[in-house]
Amino acid sequence: MMARRVRPEELTEHELRRLLLDKRLVSRKDRLERFRQTGRALNLAPNLPTETLEDLQTQPGSLPEEQPVAAPMPRSARRRWADRILFAVEVLAILGLAGILFNGMGLLRTLNQEVAAAWQMTTPEPTPLVTAVVLPSGHVSPEISEVNQQNWGEIPAHLQDIARSYENLPIPTAGPEAVINIQIPAIKVDSRVFQGDNWEQLRKGVGQHLGTPNPGQPGNLVMAGHNDIYDQVFKDLDRLKPGDTILLFTITHQYVYIVTGTQIVEPTQVEVMAPTNNSTVTLISCYPYMVDNKRIVVKATLQNP
Repeated sequence: MMARRVRPEELTEHELRRLLLDKRLVSRKDRLERFRQTGRALNLAPNLPTETLEDLQTQPGSLPEEQPVAAPMPRSARRRWADRILFAVEVLAILGLAGILFNGMGLLRTLNQEVAAAWQMTTPEPTPLVTAVVLPSGHVSPEISEVNQQNWGEIPAHLQDIARSYENLPIPTAGPEAVINIQIPAIKVDSRVFQGDNWEQLRKGVGQHLGTPNPGQPGNLVMAGHNDIYDQVFKDLDRLKPGDTILLFTITHQYVYIVTGTQIVEPTQVEVMAPTNNSTVTLISCYPYMVDNKRIVVKATLQNP
């Protein structure tokens, strides 16, 4: 007897679902089989057994042993060390600054001392025997010689070699209180003043005799200049009269001297250069003009010393 075919409407909902799933599984297997036969199926790796967290936790030696970790330094301790380091840096900086300031003050003091020493005028040695024998500014008259030259004939023969040897001696550097300029308004003289009254100095202008004092100081300040050669700076000394003014300038001061008298002397009358107790000026030049066989000497005293 043949089994009766069950119609779909006679099945329950659960049975229908089950039947549909079975049909899908059969269809799926058929497709896979066809794919295998045609080489289109992929051979998947077999499923590996999975381990659960509990399995890993229960397996001995599955985790490395933990190494001991040093406890971190407390924040307050780190802050104290940082403060100490900063304090040490500040102390070193202050000490360094103090050292620089101290060293700078020492250098400044040394520099001031060196400058003060440099500004102090070295006391020159008195000019040797020649000065004591003949007055400065002597030269041969332009009427006799067309070439400007010193008059060695005024110097005794036994002293001429010594006189020539002193012509090229170095001149000391002038100090800050040395006279650097002379003005005589009455005869329109305005000239630089150089240290020394040898031939080379008098070619430039007025020369201060070495060993004589600075302006304003006690003593006899002696200056010489030519009258008819090299700008003829002292050409008109004979026109000065008592009461005329002589202005002497240093780097920082001006001094006024009043003319007291004029005299004509022999070249060997060196006593006119003798020191004095009060502050005086002596101007010397050859005389007379274009003859030059004598000297004119002008004396002046400091006004309101």
